Amino acid sequence: MSEAFYIDRTLHHGRPGDCSGRLPKEVRTYDLLDQLKIPYDRLDHDAVGTIEGCHDIDRLLGIEICKNLFLCNAQKTKFYLLMMPGTKKFKTAVLSKQIHSARLSFAGPEFMEEFLDLTPGSVSIMGLMNDHENRVQLLIDKDVLTHELIGCHPCINTSSLRLKRDDVLEKFLPAVHHDYIEVDLPWAE
Repeated sequence: MSEAFYIDRTLHHGRPGDCSGRLPKEVRTYDLLDQLKIPYDRLDHDAVGTIEGCHDIDRLLGIEICKNLFLCNAQKTKFYLLMMPGTKKFKTAVLSKQIHSARLSFAGPEFMEEFLDLTPGSVSIMGLMNDHENRVQLLIDKDVLTHELIGCHPCINTSSLRLKRDDVLEKFLPAVHHDYIEVDLPWAE
């Protein structure tokens, strides 16, 4: 990360005291987490759009980097949000076989915006709160599930959150009417 990259090194517990200037989708994320009584810690920072850019943020949050990929089948009829360790390489063929979906690819930003109210670089499990028609299937790599804490963006890549895995799985996902499929992606050889 360049020296010009700004990170508020203060770890904040919960939502910002003043949400003016924040996007409505970010504020809705905090509203939902508060309504569900899910505690979270937050770091504010400059926009970050790559997994490499998240290294310092995740170190400050004390979590392992999690990669979030928005995928679809060749026909663009099935859409998936994949959470996997940031250090794993994405193997399309392996995942396609596990979920019985041929020729997976990255879904276009227009689908990301329409289904999850997210933009590239901000892909996050929190976007599932905007998928009211359940058009996106959540896939979580088994190695993500071994960690007690999960990191994600609050629907915008200028803040990062740290939440308990069990709160995400047992409170957040049921509240947004989504379940997940556990997948087992290989480590790079």
